[in-house]
Amino acid sequence: MDVDGVLTDGGVWWGPNGEEWKRFCFADIMGVSLARRAGIELALISGEDSPLVDRYAAKMHIGHVFKGCRDKASALREFAASSGIDLVEICYIGDDINDLPAMQIAGFSACPANAVRDVLTKVKFVSGSTGGSGAVREVVDAIFMARSLNPIEVFSRS
Repeated sequence: MDVDGVLTDGGVWWGPNGEEWKRFCFADIMGVSLARRAGIELALISGEDSPLVDRYAAKMHIGHVFKGCRDKASALREFAASSGIDLVEICYIGDDINDLPAMQIAGFSACPANAVRDVLTKVKFVSGSTGGSGAVREVVDAIFMARSLNPIEVFSRS
């Protein structure tokens, strides 16, 4: 999945000393946690080269991280190859035109409700939530529904 605009609201705060902050939503954090518990491989593919992406990946135990990525389709192919997953089995979540090449090669594509029009018209699933406000959780819930997985049962796994 993309990070900015998907896991975040797409905004960034800069502090007076140059520090950068991003806001992450706990509904999405739970969605990522549930996906991991269900055995779903996850990857972050970000156009930004922010240390906050690494921090999020570490906190959420996401081992596949592609930062400063200008060619997200290549990153997705690399993730698929290194994970042994066929592209048709991959869901890519993005929000802007730089995500479209990855979305076009993924088997399933999704976006937050506030994605740009060019993305909204091309994906298979549009979340009812905006980026950074539960969109990822909605996609995870949709995947669970398609797989007949119960989130409460998955959460209860150790």
